[in-house]
Amino acid sequence: MLLVRSIWNGAISFGLVSIPIKLVNATESHSVSFRQIHLEDGGRIRYRKVCELEDREVTQGEIGKAYEDADGTMIPITDDDLAALPIPTAKTIEIEGFVPAESVDPLQVDAAYYLAANGVPAAKPYTLLREALKRSGKVAICKFALRGRERLGMLRVVDDVLAMHALLWPDEIRTTEGVAPDTGVTVRDKELDLADALMDTLGEVDLASLHDDYREAVEELIAAKASGEEPPSIPAPAPGGKVLDLMAALEKSVREAKESRGEEVAEVAPMRSRPTPKQPTGKKSTATTKTAAPSAAAKKSTAKSTAKKTTAGKTAEKKSAEKKSTAKKTTAKKTTAKKTPSRKRSA
Repeated sequence: MLLVRSIWNGAISFGLVSIPIKLVNATESHSVSFRQIHLEDGGRIRYRKVCELEDREVTQGEIGKAYEDADGTMIPITDDDLAALPIPTAKTIEIEGFVPAESVDPLQVDAAYYLAANGVPAAKPYTLLREALKRSGKVAICKFALRGRERLGMLRVVDDVLAMHALLWPDEIRTTEGVAPDTGVTVRDKELDLADALMDTLGEVDLASLHDDYREAVEELIAAKASGEEPPSIPAPAPGGKVLDLMAALEKSVREAKESRGEEVAEVAPMRSRPTPKQPTGKKSTATTKTAAPSAAAKKSTAKSTAKKTTAGKTAEKKSAEKKSTAKKTTAKKTTAKKTPSRKRSA
């Protein structure tokens, strides 16, 4: 049973199969609407439809439609004129073919409608088309006429209902020429890494959990004024401005995103050298002067010097020992020579 009044009755043409349907709006606006008033006395400002030739207000029944020519001439067009046009989509949604859903550019998607089976005989072909779309994983591209013009549409399955999205014609989509930045920009790998980290931290979002904060604030404002209370104070958003340091902005965004999710935030290592702040001129440091501890380089130098001295000492000791040994051998030879008589003298 439909809870919303149908806005169009017709049929889906699926080859030789005809499916009687009713078209129902699938979306509704929850935005808060305002009336125009006279600031001096609060009186309503209304628009009245007045005939320029007779200078009098006319009723809705007296109003028709016309096409204004280039020279300002009005060419009346009646509903009967439009109904007599040989357009097969006037009362029929003509399916042209089937394509993968991802082949439809989201820029083309316009208003959305639900299609309801119109009567018991329509239930079987309606279900057949629905299940065929489910099994194929595709969407149907169709044409239909609504509100005085022929339109392009896309049929898909939502839950167990056929839904139709009105599509803009391809020539109604403007080109992107002149929209992208016209200056050459180089994005560094470190910047991309931080952008990836920010995306990972923010994670996915449940669309059903999102709501219109502005509408709620307006409703609270209206309720407060209606009851004579002071309007609720809402903190002003942080002022926007130019991003002077992209890396710093990315690092801060990652840190804040993690904090908002209750995650532990690690200290972000600096990714670029920052200048060391200089001591103000004319002021002496009040810090107590301490003897500087020997640096690692000084320690190494001392160790090398000590090693050289030790090596030199050992070399000297070795040479001294060798000299003493040589002297002993020489003395021993001389002593032996004195004691042994020559062979010639003994002969």
